[in-house]
Amino acid sequence: MIIPVRCFSCGKVIGDLFEKYQEQLKNNKSPDKVLDELGLKRYCCRRMIVSHSDIIDEFLRYNI
Repeated sequence: MIIPVRCFSCGKVIGDLFEKYQEQLKNNKSPDKVLDELGLKRYCCRRMIVSHSDIIDEFLRYNI
């Protein structure tokens, strides 16, 4: 779905970091280093980014 704006656990704003995360992964960087560069030190925030699956495009196919 759509990445949440804030972390569910601590409330840190993470919605703007997901696109940067995906761009860095396409450049063959390791996920842990990318998360460190983005300033995500807490496990809860890292979980929000790593476990997110972007399926909004699949849902839009069924919109009439």
